[in-house]
Amino acid sequence: MGVQQKKVSVHDLEVGMFVSDLDRPWHQTPFPIQGFYIRSEDDIRALMSHCKWVMIDVAEVREVSERRGVVPVFGRGIGRAGGGREVVKLPPLAIREPVRYPVVSTLRKEIRVSRRLLNDAEVALQRLFDTVGRGQAPDLQAVAEVTRKMVGSVIRQPDALLWLSRVRNYDDYLYRHALNTAVWALVCGRQLGLNEGLLNHLGQGCLLSQVGKTALPRELLRHPGQFDADSFALYRTYVEKGVALLAGTGVSRAVLSVVQGHRERHNGSGFPEGVCGDRIPLLAKVAGIAEYFESLVGPREGGEEPMTPARAVSLLYEMRNIEFQEDLVEAFIQAIGVYPTGSLVELSDGQRGVVVSHSPERRLWPRVMVMTDAARRPLKSARIIDLARHNEGRDAADVLTIRECLPHGTEGLDPAHYDITGAEARWSLGRLISG
Repeated sequence: MGVQQKKVSVHDLEVGMFVSDLDRPWHQTPFPIQGFYIRSEDDIRALMSHCKWVMIDVAEVREVSERRGVVPVFGRGIGRAGGGREVVKLPPLAIREPVRYPVVSTLRKEIRVSRRLLNDAEVALQRLFDTVGRGQAPDLQAVAEVTRKMVGSVIRQPDALLWLSRVRNYDDYLYRHALNTAVWALVCGRQLGLNEGLLNHLGQGCLLSQVGKTALPRELLRHPGQFDADSFALYRTYVEKGVALLAGTGVSRAVLSVVQGHRERHNGSGFPEGVCGDRIPLLAKVAGIAEYFESLVGPREGGEEPMTPARAVSLLYEMRNIEFQEDLVEAFIQAIGVYPTGSLVELSDGQRGVVVSHSPERRLWPRVMVMTDAARRPLKSARIIDLARHNEGRDAADVLTIRECLPHGTEGLDPAHYDITGAEARWSLGRLISG
């Protein structure tokens, strides 16, 4: 079905329409993503306060109405965020004595410091999972130490571990999923202002959240998006199995609550207990949104193509106050950016590269490491373009933007093959990752 855009006055907007463009630059509005479904009258009022007209995606509107009668499938549920799902509204999240962390390290320096950290984390998880798989009591000391180092890195520079986790290879899907979930969650927790102790509980809970899957048949985990009812019933037992395996190990109640609650959902559609809203502990909520996002963007077993990060961010935004609390969704997007670190992108002039970091003030204009020219020919040396700085003071016709987010593994876009020439230093990303 082709997508057709239609210009509509903001006074004629209706809930369910898909807004694809505005009459002003997106970065001049409070909307955290470019392109979104209108979920409520509040969305319409917000659009009316900033715009006179918008462009709507006509095909998207038809698809929304068609999906309303579809029974949700088991698994990831990528297409389940249509209308008709229960919306649960709560007061805004209240973080007691939130901490505002300054960035005190450069990306280049923090990658050097943390280059072995994810390797150590993978080894710790491998030993833990092997021990549990043999039916022996796990020693969590190594996981706790890795968590402490991860928290320290994210506090100093939130983009470094995100970068490393997105571009490196892992030996096992479970390790990668647990590690990347922990990184997304820590970056979000930093944005929320969680203190260092809570961040340690959060990170350790995420690293341990997948341990129950060691008790499931390996074949079951190869196609998690294609479950029938019986397979899904077995799959969802991994949470309770994980809690049982960790009971008596000395792990804190806060960490255990993350393992217990990371698959619960805001509207009660999760498992194992189906609790909703404020009955889900805050750290479990953060872990849940991080684990869900990683399930969308992470490489998957069975060869299924992951979502682009930008599409996953858009889907997450549709789920606010449905599967995830609204201000938590917005905090997560603020923390990781509309184009998260490690996203492969094509610029409006045809150049291609990878997002290095982003600024909350310029969500659509991150820093990009360009690796090809406009004709998609690889560059001998990559170069950094800070889109926010590049576009400052330029006319609209001369602004350089991100045209699209590219699929993971797009040919010719391997950041490890390039040297980065920055404003102050030249360094080899490949050497830093593999060193």
